[in-house]
Amino acid sequence: MTSQAERGAIEAARAKLAQLFASTSDLDTLYDGVCRILNETLPTHNWVGIYLVEGPDLVLAAWRGPAPTEHVRIPIGTGICGAAAAQGETIVVPDVNADPRYLQCFLETRSEIVVPIKHSDEVLGEIDVDGNQVDAFGPADQELLEWAAARLAAAMVAARSRAER
Repeated sequence: MTSQAERGAIEAARAKLAQLFASTSDLDTLYDGVCRILNETLPTHNWVGIYLVEGPDLVLAAWRGPAPTEHVRIPIGTGICGAAAAQGETIVVPDVNADPRYLQCFLETRSEIVVPIKHSDEVLGEIDVDGNQVDAFGPADQELLEWAAARLAAAMVAARSRAER
């Protein structure tokens, strides 16, 4: 069950994200802003990254957290991030130590949620969030991240359309 404080943090993050999406269409600003807002507003979000699909790989485009990750390029299909991109579906891992797909970055990470950024059936990238407690992510986190991913996908498709003109 989501506590009142958690609901408040989710609502605050959604409001800040909505403001960000309304204020710019610049993709780098959006990537950085999404990572910053999620990392700073939600206490369970210890590290947040956005990876973009480049050929057969996911490439880190932006991140916020206590330290950089060594995983700046991940083959699609490898790890939890690669699995989410291959399946095109959100993956929630309540305990990373119990999931053999987990690619360890930080010793303090205990849970992870990865949400694809999709347009139709095309995976454009993903939002990757680490938590430093077991079972850190619930349905409210997933809904918020999927909402943000849908807005990122729309911005990415619009930018691609502008570039093709």
